[in-house]
Amino acid sequence: MWKLESTKKIPVYQQIMEQIIEYIQKGQLNPGDHLPSERKLAASYQVNRSTVVHALEELVSLGWIIRQQGSGTLVNEGRWGRSATPRMNWRQLLSRETPQTEPYLLELHEIQKDTQTLDLYTGELPLDLIPDFRLPAYTWEELLIEEKKQRDLGYPPLQRIICERLYREQGLEAATNQVLITSGAQQALFLLLQVMLEAGDSVAIEDPSFLYSLPIFDTAGVRLYGVAMDEEGMQIEALEQLILAKRVKLIIVNPTFQNPTGNTMTLKRRKQLIALSEKYQLPIVEDDVFSELNFLQLPPSLKSLAPHQVIHLGSLSKIFGSSIKIGWIVADQSLIQRLSEAKQMMDFSISVFPQVVAYTALTDQSFETNRQELIDTLKHKRDCFYSCAQSVSSDWQFEEIDGGLYVWLKWRHQKLTRKDWGLFLQEKLLVAPSFLFSNDTMAMRVNYSRMTEEECYIFFVKLQKISEIIGGRKYERDN
Repeated sequence: MWKLESTKKIPVYQQIMEQIIEYIQKGQLNPGDHLPSERKLAASYQVNRSTVVHALEELVSLGWIIRQQGSGTLVNEGRWGRSATPRMNWRQLLSRETPQTEPYLLELHEIQKDTQTLDLYTGELPLDLIPDFRLPAYTWEELLIEEKKQRDLGYPPLQRIICERLYREQGLEAATNQVLITSGAQQALFLLLQVMLEAGDSVAIEDPSFLYSLPIFDTAGVRLYGVAMDEEGMQIEALEQLILAKRVKLIIVNPTFQNPTGNTMTLKRRKQLIALSEKYQLPIVEDDVFSELNFLQLPPSLKSLAPHQVIHLGSLSKIFGSSIKIGWIVADQSLIQRLSEAKQMMDFSISVFPQVVAYTALTDQSFETNRQELIDTLKHKRDCFYSCAQSVSSDWQFEEIDGGLYVWLKWRHQKLTRKDWGLFLQEKLLVAPSFLFSNDTMAMRVNYSRMTEEECYIFFVKLQKISEIIGGRKYERDN
């Protein structure tokens, strides 16, 4: 039972880990079972005892086994999803230096005020595209009545309509006690970090990813590790190696119209990701804030494929703008309860008013018609983008736009520098270079929805000019 294949080309300690996990998954080792002693395992595997100790310590960190003095090593009987008590290391937080703002963003935000700039950086729809709806006139007394309907998990009518829409749109079945209303998707992420992780824990995310720019991970003391993507999504082999090497505790993905690339994970890759997460008993957080803006039939959500393995995050901010700051978490009831308790302890309460507004918007009779009109408008903008983009196709590569707000343009030639990206600001073109989302400098995120036809033409005229400059290096560089 305790023997390894000599043909594998991964470190021995990782082979030991994989074998023990396989035994647990196949039922050869059951919860509460004792493993042989370190000495016996080392003898069976014909390795040094330190190699066995390394493998067992990694399995402890991943939650597969428990090591108790006097009792030996046992298969863990628990599951992921920890205490609801939020963990904030205030002393450590206050002792940190305030992180410096990215110089590119400082300059970008300064010229963002200029009415002559073309803002393709902002991650929202332009105001004229946000679907309209009629908000009923509420008296203060009526709002107080609605406030009394408020529960720990949120405003029940809003919870119900979210459940109905998830089932209708994605085939995702959820009861209202599995839905926690939050003040946007970022608050939802923050709650998950506080409840499920501890300072020093590692999280796997896509590379590139907008998550790199969020301060909530640094605040929680959580380490982010990026996993390279291909045309199907996050690369599974690379993710598995990261899980074993960095003691990953959580996987966060944005599988539909990913931010910043706009890529959608294929069904095959979604199933592979779920299988890997089940192998290592790692929860997946599915950030699903763009699926309302789809042009084609989407693959099933991760949550619908693995209801108990996936935590689903949603938001209204991408379709209604940040003015309706409402998000939600869909998860097993036990985890939702722990998150709710943590939310109350941190006084993250949400007024009933924005929830009533969100409910009104989603139940408005014209909502579906308005949403379809929005999608038709976005398709038109996409077609305009395609037409104009031919002028720079020899310099920039981009994928098809099947929904969402973003298109990812990759430079085809020599390595770009930060100074090259400064040319965009000089031309008053506000874009999001790839170094905001990873260590890469060769691509940019563009919010194509924010351009009129005339502005689209202007963008590509300026982009062609910039491409000629950076391609020919026709400007002085600092040494």
